[in-house]
Amino acid sequence: MSTPHPHRAAAWLHEEQREAVRRMSRGWLWRSEAPTWLLIVFLYSGWFTTLAYAPSLGLPLSTLLLIVFTAWYLSLQHELIHGHPTRWARVNQLFGLPPLAVWFPYGLYRDSHLAHHRNESLTLPEDDPETYYFSAATWARFSPWQRQVVRWRNTFVGRLLLAPALDIVGVIQGIVRALIRRDYPAIGMWATHAMLLMLLFLWIAHCGVSVLWYLFAVSYPALAITKVRSFLEHRAADDPLARSVINEAGLPWRLLFLNLNYHSIHHDLPGIPWYGLPALYRRYQQAYQQRNQGFVVNGYRAWWRRYGFRPVDVTVHPASQAFAEEDVNDALEHRVSYVRSAPARD
Repeated sequence: MSTPHPHRAAAWLHEEQREAVRRMSRGWLWRSEAPTWLLIVFLYSGWFTTLAYAPSLGLPLSTLLLIVFTAWYLSLQHELIHGHPTRWARVNQLFGLPPLAVWFPYGLYRDSHLAHHRNESLTLPEDDPETYYFSAATWARFSPWQRQVVRWRNTFVGRLLLAPALDIVGVIQGIVRALIRRDYPAIGMWATHAMLLMLLFLWIAHCGVSVLWYLFAVSYPALAITKVRSFLEHRAADDPLARSVINEAGLPWRLLFLNLNYHSIHHDLPGIPWYGLPALYRRYQQAYQQRNQGFVVNGYRAWWRRYGFRPVDVTVHPASQAFAEEDVNDALEHRVSYVRSAPARD
């Protein structure tokens, strides 16, 4: 599948910005993709070295380092999906195939994420595979306990503790569906992922680290960290260009998430490399804040203060609710018209 290019599938602010990005892309930094290459080398060497010397480093330090490297790896996979560091998707894929984060095959994440980048359908439950919203019909089918689980998930704490488990359950359901439907491409993808996982687990065991420990003390927390970034990353706004947040996070978060806190800019210009996003935001800060209609937050701590234990209202998508109400109204009008036109009975 082709990946977005900096000058295609883009929502430019104006022609001056387009020309500015063209000039930036002709510079050595963007042409060489040196920051991404350095990141790949540092990340892989750091992950494997930490694992190899885990007994010497001690369990607490090695676990902490592995969590950070694994969460960082998930950010790297996102960058690979968007066409970096090479123009060849299959080459980029090679750097994202190792299942360091365990749960999700690279191909599954790639296909889901590129579908998510259709801005006109962003957040819509029927079209956006990464949305946290539900259609009115789905929400109506939920039992009371299922709705309560969703509300817990919609707190900041719940997003960290509960959301990864729900994602893993969804992955297992996807595997079962692929087997039942005999979806051979999906089965092949999962088979490849399983073989790579076996090699990874053998290496982990060889290094004297428990595989179960890695699964639940490293991989699960790493997945939870990504939920910090995605918390209220999108909202259901009428204008697609106002649906993605700008989070003015601190430097450690920006590095860990490869500047995806500037999410509105990323969705407008999905081909821009991670190290180009801060400069674009600084240069066009006021314009971007106007474009996304003030959907700006001052760091992830702000979400913690507002929604630590209070759920954000991400349940039924407003558009889906409106369509459901229109269907009910149409049905009622049709019923009234039928009754009025029916012949009177003695």
